[in-house]
Amino acid sequence: MTADSPEARLAELNIELPAVRTPAGTFVHAVRAGSLLFVGGHLPWRADGTLVQGKLGAELDVEAGHEAAQLAALSALATIRAELGSLDKVLRIAKLNGVVNSTPGFMQHTQVINGASDPFVAVFGYRGQHARLAVGVSSLPFNLALEIELVAEIAAE
Repeated sequence: MTADSPEARLAELNIELPAVRTPAGTFVHAVRAGSLLFVGGHLPWRADGTLVQGKLGAELDVEAGHEAAQLAALSALATIRAELGSLDKVLRIAKLNGVVNSTPGFMQHTQVINGASDPFVAVFGYRGQHARLAVGVSSLPFNLALEIELVAEIAAE
């Protein structure tokens, strides 16, 4: 591992990635297409196996949403590692989409999804800076607080 190794940064930051969960439907967590890795929707799983549920602006505040987004990002990182064998094979996090379950008056979607963006920048440095979409929706399955997906550029095999 080199000094700019994402795997080394994980260790330095004392970040332990969660186990990758079995898909709960007719899909896979990630698909490679050339030099891109499309990482499907990832959820805010707590260490105890429960999901962060609730609507931002009602049951959850911005801080709780930010923490939920961090959990979803760690889950996505675990999927990337499982798919590639190492986070060191990621050249760039290109795009992150965040969908927030929120009340009509909630306006802080970007602050919530910053919780997902922050770990990617912490782990990948400038290569973790990405284009992003943060939107609110009226509901998500199972009353999930949020969901994220991303596209990463990866090294050739």
